[in-house]
Order: sequence, then C-alpha cells, then structure tokens
Amino acid sequence: MSHSNQQQNTNKSANKLATTTVRAGINTDLHHGAVVAPIHLSSTYSLKGFNEKRQFDYSRTGNPTRSTFAQAIADLEQGCVGIATSTGMAAVHLLCQLLSTDDRVLIPHDCYGGSYRLFTHLAKRGLFKVSVVDQNDETALAQALALKPKLVLIETPSNPLLRIVDIEKIAAASHDVGALVAVDNTFLSPALQQPLLLGADIVFHSTTKYINGHSDVLGGVLVTKDKVLGEELAWWANCIGITGSAFDSYLALRGLKTLAVRMKQHESNAEQVAKFLQNHPAIEQVYFPGLSEHPNHDIAARQQYGFGAMLSFEVKGGVAAVKGLFANLNLFTLAQSLGGVESLISHPSTMTHAGMELKAQLAAGITQSLVRISVGIEDVEDIINDLDAGLCASQKECASQQETSHATHVNLEINTADIAKKQNNAVEQNNKNLSVKTASSQLTPAYNGFW
Repeated sequence: MSHSNQQQNTNKSANKLATTTVRAGINTDLHHGAVVAPIHLSSTYSLKGFNEKRQFDYSRTGNPTRSTFAQAIADLEQGCVGIATSTGMAAVHLLCQLLSTDDRVLIPHDCYGGSYRLFTHLAKRGLFKVSVVDQNDETALAQALALKPKLVLIETPSNPLLRIVDIEKIAAASHDVGALVAVDNTFLSPALQQPLLLGADIVFHSTTKYINGHSDVLGGVLVTKDKVLGEELAWWANCIGITGSAFDSYLALRGLKTLAVRMKQHESNAEQVAKFLQNHPAIEQVYFPGLSEHPNHDIAARQQYGFGAMLSFEVKGGVAAVKGLFANLNLFTLAQSLGGVESLISHPSTMTHAGMELKAQLAAGITQSLVRISVGIEDVEDIINDLDAGLCASQKECASQQETSHATHVNLEINTADIAKKQNNAVEQNNKNLSVKTASSQLTPAYNGFW
C-alpha cells in the first residue's frame, strides 16, 4: 500500500469509525424512545406462551445490552458475529473450545503473559498441543506451520516489546495449511487496526483496555468473519458460561463512543513521549513502532492506521534504577492494565508476564530493566516532566548507591590490608619469641634426675 493509499484508507476508516462508535445503540429503544440504549439488568425473560421464546430468554445466553455492544464491535471490525465475554482472558479461553486433543495451536513467543500461561498449561493437561514460535523468524514459522496447526494466534503489536508481524502474510501462510487465524487487537483497537480485512478469521480484544478506556470495566469481545464459526463460538460461550454482564456491556458501550477522539490524543502524546525517551541519557532502548528506527516500522505503517499509545523501554542501571523510577513518579500509576485515560507504568517481568517462567521471559526479550507504559491523555508536558523527574532522581540515587558501595569496598580493602598487616606483625613477633625461647633452652643444662 502506497503512502497516499494508506492516508486515504486512514481517513476513510477514521471517519466511519467515529460515526459508528458514537451511533452504536442510539435510537434503538422502541418502547420509550430513549436516545441512548438502555441497560437491561433482568436475568430472565418471559415466554409468549408454551415453547414460544422471544429474542431473549435468559441473560447468560443473550442480553439486549450485551448484544448491542457486541454488534457494535463486530461492525467496527468489519466482522459478522460479535461475542462479548466477561474478561479478555475469557475471550482467549473461548478460542480454546475450537481445539481437540490432537489439534495444535501456534502462539507467538512474546505474547501476553496470560495468554501464554493459559495455552501452555492447558497443553500440559493434554487438551491440545502447542507450538511457541518467534513469528518474525521466517524459518521457525515455516517449520511450525509444517506441523499443520488448527489455530494460529497473532498478537501485533506484541506485549510488551511492541514487535510487529505481517498479519496478511502470516494469515495467507496459515490458511495454506488449513489453519484458522485469530488476532489479539487489544493494543490498537478497531480504531487503528482491522485484522479481519487483512485475512484473519477471528479478532479479539480485552475491552477492559482501549475500547472501554476508563479502567472501570472487565470485559472481552471476540468477532468472527464467518457466521457459522461465530455461531459455534457463541454456543460455546453460553455453554461454558463466560458471557459478559449487562452492566459491564453498558459501561463499555458508553466508553466506546469516545474511542476515536481518545485514540487521537493517546497517539499524539505517545509519539512525543517516545521521542523524549529516545534522547534521554537514562534510557538504553525505546520500543515504539512509531519510531522510524523500529525494525518493524514499515509493516506497522502499512497495516495499521496509527501507531498506538503503548511503548516500553530499557532503563540504565537495572532493577535498582527501575525501582527508583517507580518510587519517584507522581503522575504515573504503578499498576496492571492499559488503555485507560490515565497514564500507567508497569514492570512486565514481575507483573503482566509473571505467568511466564523466567526462561521464557528471557527468550521473549523481557529483561528485569524493561518498563512498559500506557500513555494517557493528560497534558503531554506533565507526562514528560513526570518521567524526566523520575528518571533523573532514579539515576542520581543509583549513582549515590554506587559511590557508597565503592567507598565501602575501598574501606573494606583498607581494613583487610590493616588486619593482614597486624596479622603479619603478630606472626613475626611470635617467631621472634619462639627463637628466643629456643636459644634459651639450648643454654640450660638438661635435667638428668640429679642436682
């Protein structure tokens, strides 16, 4: 896609998205004419008569509020069937219902820690087989696809290192071996990426994040391109009881209405924060697809409508510097999650990816000095100033600790040398005393029993 075509695509999608998000559920109340879609909290619904069900009969199976929300996301993703779940991980678990004992799922080596934990642990129980692969390694990916997986999971941008993979290319290769392709689109939302248009069969989100956008809802959603596949997954969602609540769906639908304008501010702030961090002396490396230096920048520019507001970076000084940074921030909140209007910061190894064993973390490139931030929509100068103050204070503390440690080491060396000198003097004195005693004993006549 050329730059001009991409720009046209961006404008077209953004315009449609803004309208679709705002109008979702508007003027759908046929009883009272409410402009905003009402919330239906009823757990059950009456039948017209014997064996005469209405559209909804029980809220685990179907709920008017949840259906309105799920269809809104399906429309945004250009999909057919939308299924709202109780959490993002519930949506991932729903995918697992497509797999049987002999089936194989291929997951990225650097995916979200919760997804990694679920797939690997269910595989250990023998529910299916799993292959973990670096999807940017063409040889490794081809070898994994040769095993003919039933499902290929894609996460792009990846969490937490913001790696990008070519959805269209991997989807085509996966379809060649008969696999379904599911894409985790949580980091970008439908505002910035539409995987179904790039060849994916399924797209899913943790709606807790950007779609809701206010850190007050837990939820997930899964959208299929195919109606039959969607109906199968909807059946399973009802069967295993993972559908979302009416209240959470109502809040997420409300949050969805400002998705387009929120993402613009998120993106603008993130771009400026990334450039600031890139030039900061306390930073070793910045991971953000919007930077031209990012190894997958061109792919991101081609398949995305924007670069998002998630980024991560390596802090000089290791864990001590990370702890110092967290302790000296005022605007950022040290917390799990992402995508809310507020700026959040986290340590992936001990937080979002604690479910991965350390060996797997290192294989994915997750180090102890890695920090991830979700850039909020506060004034960008305040965001940057807070990071700058935290980083400078952290580096100063680390330098002070190093000086103290060096002084302690020097004092220890001096003390050790002093003790060694005293020990040598003592040994020399002892040897002199021993020599005197020996000489004295030689001058004294031996006792032979008589005086």
